[in-house]
Amino acid sequence: MNGPGGARIPQFGAEETARLVTPAAAVEALAAALRDGPDPEGCPRRTAVPVPGGELLLMPAASGAYAGVKIAGVAPGNAARGLPRITGSYLLLDGPTLRPLALFDGAALTALRTPAVSALAVRHLVPAGRPLRLVLFGSGPQAYGHLDALLAVRELAGAVVVARDPAGARELAAYARSLGAPARAGGPGDVADADLVVCCTTSRAPLFDGSLVGPGATVVAVGSHEPTARETDTGLVRRSAVYVESRAAALREAGDLLIPEAEGAIGPGHIVGTLADLVAGRLPPGGRAPVCPQLFKSVGMAWEDLAVAAALFQAAGANSAT
Repeated sequence: MNGPGGARIPQFGAEETARLVTPAAAVEALAAALRDGPDPEGCPRRTAVPVPGGELLLMPAASGAYAGVKIAGVAPGNAARGLPRITGSYLLLDGPTLRPLALFDGAALTALRTPAVSALAVRHLVPAGRPLRLVLFGSGPQAYGHLDALLAVRELAGAVVVARDPAGARELAAYARSLGAPARAGGPGDVADADLVVCCTTSRAPLFDGSLVGPGATVVAVGSHEPTARETDTGLVRRSAVYVESRAAALREAGDLLIPEAEGAIGPGHIVGTLADLVAGRLPPGGRAPVCPQLFKSVGMAWEDLAVAAALFQAAGANSAT
């Protein structure tokens, strides 16, 4: 891709994107953005356009030295073709001049930033100390990314992988063992013994019986940004302390919350706080209600893409200078 004057701007593919910034560094980039950047409540809305193959998403953001936009495609039929479900690109711009700086693989960026958002929430919601018993729903790229990111912020006593594809569950469990975490494939009932439940699937209906989740457990749900889709059930949401990236975004897009609200089970005030509240210390570490489960519902936001893309660009510059 050419920038102003015909000069080519650097392009970073999936492998290079994954190599430039570690999950731990992505977590720190997000934390810094929340401390120093604009309020996520004012982040531009995601634009979603239905197309024959699925959905096109447009996600712009700007903050200080950088601006950027992600153009992503969500193609549910790609799995049957052996192709990634999420495709796209991220164009990073210079903030003051809007001059193109770099082009990143959009799917690789999403695979890095979404787990980092979850890990940042876990770092603040789950007290450090004893190793955690994890139940992880899903066996795709997001599940792998979440395992890497969670291990960057917490030690795992063990992991149980629950997935529609038994072979995929076994492969991810083997990957977890290669990282030093005891792991096996399991089923939805394993949430009863979990300290941490992470849902990163394409499911449109609850994955497990929320009544099985213990009062001290934390649940992270990232699989959907659609008002009619959810991974957790109404019972769990009703008895949980709920945290989100942005109240405005959650109340537009989070089916995990909007469906219980439509049922009359909760109201808009059910949200305890935001990720920015946690990072700023405006809420007690570990949440306000330790006697109930804690639920972090993520829909994915453009400011997150910008923060991680900027970190990637800076890392690429540092690497080229050495």
